[in-house]
Amino acid sequence: MKRLIEKGLMFGNLVEVTSPALVERYNRALESLTGKRTKLVDFHIDISGYSPEVGDELGDHLYLNQGGCNRQFILLTTEQKTAPLLNAQFSTSRGILRQFIEDNQPQLFALTARDAVAGELLNSVYDVSEPAKLFDIRQIAIEADTTKAHVAGAKKLTKLIERFRREDEAWWDDLLIAEMIGLAKKTGDVTRQPIRLKSVTFRQDNFWTKHFGGLYVFRAVEHPAAIAAGKKAELGKLPIDYVFSFEDRNQIARFLEINELVEPIVKAPGINAAAILQQKMDFIIVAVASEKGEDLNRASRRDLRALARAYSKDLPEEFHGLAALQRWAEGGGKWPRINSAHPAYFYTLRAKPHADRDLVNRLLADLSPLDVRQLFICHKEKFYSAYADWSDAKKTYVANFLETEYQVDKAGAREALFGTDATMEEEQPTVDVVDLVGPWGAVMKERR
Repeated sequence: MKRLIEKGLMFGNLVEVTSPALVERYNRALESLTGKRTKLVDFHIDISGYSPEVGDELGDHLYLNQGGCNRQFILLTTEQKTAPLLNAQFSTSRGILRQFIEDNQPQLFALTARDAVAGELLNSVYDVSEPAKLFDIRQIAIEADTTKAHVAGAKKLTKLIERFRREDEAWWDDLLIAEMIGLAKKTGDVTRQPIRLKSVTFRQDNFWTKHFGGLYVFRAVEHPAAIAAGKKAELGKLPIDYVFSFEDRNQIARFLEINELVEPIVKAPGINAAAILQQKMDFIIVAVASEKGEDLNRASRRDLRALARAYSKDLPEEFHGLAALQRWAEGGGKWPRINSAHPAYFYTLRAKPHADRDLVNRLLADLSPLDVRQLFICHKEKFYSAYADWSDAKKTYVANFLETEYQVDKAGAREALFGTDATMEEEQPTVDVVDLVGPWGAVMKERR
């Protein structure tokens, strides 16, 4: 993991906290939320205010996310909006936090200039001890205030001002005036500079959760389903008609097709499909060659071709299927019949442009783990978990590739792979990784 951290591929873009004033603000917020304090004089925080160093100190990396259900957060600066979200339990959490900060940026900028803002992502579920409880989560609301209750004080002062203006006898109410003056000393002039955070509710219809081995929930599609990375039998009865596991390849392929969520890479507009397929093949060669003990430190494309010839009998079906598709894409081969039963099938797809593009690309990365670039971009939790078990040769090759080919132009790489406006939120690993250092049935597709 040290190699990834040094190259900025892990724990990148965290916000550094070194000022004694900010450390004290953080401690006030931390104590108000958890009853705990840190003795550290400097540390780093993510978009939610979670710090890996503080987690190590407390011996609890879920100190702001007990039960992994209602995430708490600490804002010291609006600059946190560009930071990653560590140990994410839901795919929607970072986007919700970022939108909250952006929607309230002027107010949060003013508030964090004098105090920390502490809050919580609230839903109606207080624990997810059973898989079925995940389906009770429908919307997320945010509750936030400073440790000195500036927002609540401003709200109360605003009501008192309205009362003062409305009641004729208010001029002679010494208690009312004294209370207004006391609140104004803390909040400032709320008539000129209102302190009000927008109350926004976020829908959570389609999402991924780390709970129960990884589960994808698609409710806001024409044909809803849940897809489990683990064993679906262990999930029990779920309040959704169709539940698949990764072994149900045909059903998952059908689900993606009838909901019009994916498109073949070779038919996607504006991309170099042959180059993308070649890179996927290269990663498969690297996986096989590294197991054979080959040194891949400075391996070029020519070297990889030589390794492919040397180990052609050891290359899996994923490689041969992608090679056949690449020959067709370059105009020199027959159209290969690669159906959902073929191991290469999900490697040949990408999400169509729609609101859940990132979620679908995450699912496809989960289903095509040998494509380590897509795995790193779309599903960092699984990438870091897989990385820990690789040979040193493969770790070196992949880390160098991501540093030189992806880090230098993240936006360009994502657009080339996934299309225009492909956001692919820059999420980061779960901390536990760092501790290592019913049948689908016949459903007719409706054509619009």
